[in-house]
Amino acid sequence: MKALITGISGQDGSYLAEFLLEKGYEVYGLVRRSANPNYWRIEHILDKIRLVEGDLLDQASLNEVVSRIKPDEVYNLAAQSFVGLSWNQPEYTTEVNGLGALRLLEAIKNFCPRARFYQASTSEMFGGTNTVPQNEGTQFCPKSPYGISKLYAHHITLNYRESYGLFAVSGILFNHESPRRGEEFVTRKITRAVGRIKLGLQDRLELGNLEPKRDWGHAKDYVVAMWLMLQSPQPKDYVVGTGETHSVKEFVQKAFEVAGLDWSKHVVVSDKLYRPAEVYHLVADPSKIKKELGWQPTYSFEQLVKEMVEADLELAKKEV
Repeated sequence: MKALITGISGQDGSYLAEFLLEKGYEVYGLVRRSANPNYWRIEHILDKIRLVEGDLLDQASLNEVVSRIKPDEVYNLAAQSFVGLSWNQPEYTTEVNGLGALRLLEAIKNFCPRARFYQASTSEMFGGTNTVPQNEGTQFCPKSPYGISKLYAHHITLNYRESYGLFAVSGILFNHESPRRGEEFVTRKITRAVGRIKLGLQDRLELGNLEPKRDWGHAKDYVVAMWLMLQSPQPKDYVVGTGETHSVKEFVQKAFEVAGLDWSKHVVVSDKLYRPAEVYHLVADPSKIKKELGWQPTYSFEQLVKEMVEADLELAKKEV
């Protein structure tokens, strides 16, 4: 089995690559040409995977890669994935997240229509919905350029499934974290700061709104859900999450507690870090994927936070 992963150097792509290698796949990763490639998440498996050059902004490159490799499975994980940045770069976010998915679907339709396609959708598409918890039937109401761009990709994936008979599915994944999360994301920003504060490398952590609640799981669990969706007899979309919700403030408290610190002595709330439009309550109803595909999360919220803090404590020690 051959799998093509876009975004292989990101958090989800790196865990998915490891998982598929264990399953015996030939793993190909789509990467953009760069003078300074950021491969730290996949350094340990570079000799086991095959990197191919291509870009979601360039149709010809995707056509060439798909026609040459002829993958059995394609996982579209590449994205401008930071919600906050999407307000500053809405056009780029839409080009990559929305039209990038369309270009990849076009390449599959024209050059490898038997390939099974996974689109990384997001709980941010639910945005300001009043329905709690959110499942596959919940109305979408995105509140950011990021959420809107992902909603386009979600709908075009469904359209290609219905119009061209492609095995194309979307996983509506709720927040999932790990020690490999980018430092621009609030969870990693918190745990990175905890490690540095513990070792005296910084004194305070500046955050925005502490009240929003999210359904946080571990990325390792969520890549298994992606794979299970492409093994299903019928192409279906699934919501993936833990079914539990925790506020940003709870994450902060737990992270500082792991390091034996009092969060209130170090955290400063700044109005300038508030989003133009905030999403306050996202929590998954993952009953469909649990029932139909047998997926279960294995990490608790406490285990996730502990693993992230401990990893960032080790990272901070290297800075001392």
